Amino acid sequence: MRTYIVGGAVRDALLGLPVNDRDWVVVGATPHEMIAAGYLPVGKDFPVFLHPETREEHALARTERKTARGYHGFAFHAEPDVTLEQDLARRDLTINAMAQDEHGLVIDPYGGRADLQARTLRHVTDAFREDPVRILRVARFAARFTGFSLAPETLALMREMVAAGEVDALVPERVWQELARGLMEERPSRMFQVLRDCGALERLLPEVERLWGVPQRPEYHPEIDTGLHLMMVLDMSARLAAPLPVRFACLTHDLGKGTTPADVLPRHIGHEERSARLLRGVCERLRVPVECRELADVVAREHGNIHRSGEFAAAAAVRLLERCDAFRKPQRFDAILLACECDARGRLGLEEASYPQRPRLLQALAAAQAVDTRAIAASAQEQGIAGPRIGELIHQARVEAVACTSP
Repeated sequence: MRTYIVGGAVRDALLGLPVNDRDWVVVGATPHEMIAAGYLPVGKDFPVFLHPETREEHALARTERKTARGYHGFAFHAEPDVTLEQDLARRDLTINAMAQDEHGLVIDPYGGRADLQARTLRHVTDAFREDPVRILRVARFAARFTGFSLAPETLALMREMVAAGEVDALVPERVWQELARGLMEERPSRMFQVLRDCGALERLLPEVERLWGVPQRPEYHPEIDTGLHLMMVLDMSARLAAPLPVRFACLTHDLGKGTTPADVLPRHIGHEERSARLLRGVCERLRVPVECRELADVVAREHGNIHRSGEFAAAAAVRLLERCDAFRKPQRFDAILLACECDARGRLGLEEASYPQRPRLLQALAAAQAVDTRAIAASAQEQGIAGPRIGELIHQARVEAVACTSP
């Protein structure tokens, strides 16, 4: 029984990056021997165990055989006769197919170290084609390791997989999991560029794919192309360290521009509501978490109004706050404004521009929040006023408070 550190921990150590999690492969053991040694079994599809002290995952060395389309169509073989090299051969990329023994010796049968030095993302063997999730993983690694390029033969293989319909068999939860992780990488645009290059984006997110080639008015969007703008917005969200709900909102805020009639281009009248409708379809299809879908919905509908809010009088500003549910969810409103800032600065030549709408609207919200709504309600009730009329009085008091703070 031999144990080896494998995968990302070996890769990151060779790159000089922090190693946060370690995965282990065990060669020459049976499940019974692992349990007898105190390991806790946790694997559902194949034998995985938690170390009795460190709680790190230890998986028995295994091979796998494709039995059906999609992510779950595999039969696994995990017996003591499976070698370390056989286990590494089933991994996605050469840079993830290295192991390290207890003496620190790196076992690298597939050239992972050379590809690290060459900054290349390359598949290990033709078995790569058996798991369509690997297309998403490669795209995600491209977003993480921004200086790496994709090997031409790997891109060609990914295109073959897409053409064969493998991507269509992916389960929504796994697609969302990989997209979410890719959105949180250093340069999310690279994930979508790789997905476009291999044809997978059109299958997974056709609403996003159709944005490329759609023009916008150059006085507002010097980059002109809507798809290019989207990529700039995503990378700005990473630069500003935005959380996942904000980055997802950035991804989906302009979906409606892909359905603008050709005869009105480059204007996009009413694209906000079209974006919100398309967003609902994306969220249902990928089973997007509620927090992400709700924030993205507000950003899709209101980002144009937030951009123009510097022109608003106090009454219009308060109505905007109300539509954004800012009084009940002030933290979410701040996240909405961050997404809008990413949109405004994700434009050619405007990356360093300020976004005064954000502090101005936060100031307006603070002023409106300072209104004593309980006192207004109590006073109204004493005068026999009830129902919607109380809400109108509160609204008017907030308008007056915001007006007093306006320059």
